Amino acid sequence: MNVSDWTQVIVWIALVLVLGVVEVFTLDFIFLMLAAGAAGGLIAALLGAPWWLSVIIAAVLALLLLAVVRPRVLQALNRGADPHRTGVEGLVGMAGTVALAFTPSAPGQVRLANGETWSARFAAGAVDRTPPLGTRVVVESIEGSTAVVRIEQKAAQ
Repeated sequence: MNVSDWTQVIVWIALVLVLGVVEVFTLDFIFLMLAAGAAGGLIAALLGAPWWLSVIIAAVLALLLLAVVRPRVLQALNRGADPHRTGVEGLVGMAGTVALAFTPSAPGQVRLANGETWSARFAAGAVDRTPPLGTRVVVESIEGSTAVVRIEQKAAQ
């Protein structure tokens, strides 16, 4: 190998390392696939391929990995949208009962189906009277540390 061949090898090694480091910070598997493509270019350079062929091999390998391998890796790791809502998002739509009586203008408390007790108020226009303790409610939203609820509508029979 002459000097220009070694320069090409060093450039490929540097590219693999830089892309690998970027992947560590992004954790998106894009730069990992690009680094693997660059590794293919490195192997081609080590086997004596001209620089333009190494670039083509690296590009084709990277695109192939991005199109075929990356989606399967993401699917295997369940990196897609999580079907289960968590935190306060998981409380929206949850049923509960009135634990401390409250009026449309004064807040009270509700005990949710998950066992948590939240300070609560009724959504605007949700009720015009004070519901009795034990009345079934549904969380419409969370505003700060207050659950905004409405009275649960009974299912039509």
